[in-house]
Amino acid sequence: MVQIAPSLLSADFGNLDRDVEMINNSDAALFHLDIMDGRFVPNISFGFPIIEAVSRKAKKPLDVHLMIVEPDKWIDRLAKIPGVEYMNVHIEACTHLHRTIQAIKAAGMKAAVTLNPATPVCLLEDIITDLDMVLLMSVNPGFGGQKFISRILDKTVQLRELIARTGSKALIEIDGGVNLETGRLLADAGADILVAGSFVFNAENPTETIQKLSQLK
Repeated sequence: MVQIAPSLLSADFGNLDRDVEMINNSDAALFHLDIMDGRFVPNISFGFPIIEAVSRKAKKPLDVHLMIVEPDKWIDRLAKIPGVEYMNVHIEACTHLHRTIQAIKAAGMKAAVTLNPATPVCLLEDIITDLDMVLLMSVNPGFGGQKFISRILDKTVQLRELIARTGSKALIEIDGGVNLETGRLLADAGADILVAGSFVFNAENPTETIQKLSQLK
């Protein structure tokens, strides 16, 4: 069974307490928070005040996905927020990736690296055993509600093979276009965690939708 990480990017920010509580009471494993700076991706989402507000209400770990340039600048500040378990940085944004990963771990968080759809899995060869998670983007980052890129299924298989071959303990997380159909295909390909935003929050019954996703094998 896969773990589900609802993306708060698709939540109703006028009723954020309600949506956080819904996730608290659901089968979700993590809160996924997408931070965008308008530079690395063509959109701006939210920053530390929202992360801190969610952390005060959340009863499950936070998975913070930094779609920003120079993520190293924010390691210490993010580490001070209770409940932040994963700091997720883009390989494309890190000039010295190994240094960034070591700094994240030294700050007490789990280290995750994200790959954009056009970034090959082979670039993780020399760092995979240091990672706790790899996030494969199955849409181009920046906006919710995009169509799933089916090529990511092959990348998920490739990543699972790399993890097995190297003895890495990294989990595989997928973000973008996740629904019951694509979620089942991703689970079959070897995904451990599915990030779901609009599919959950636009559903008539978000709690039931999370439950159905979490039962995929």
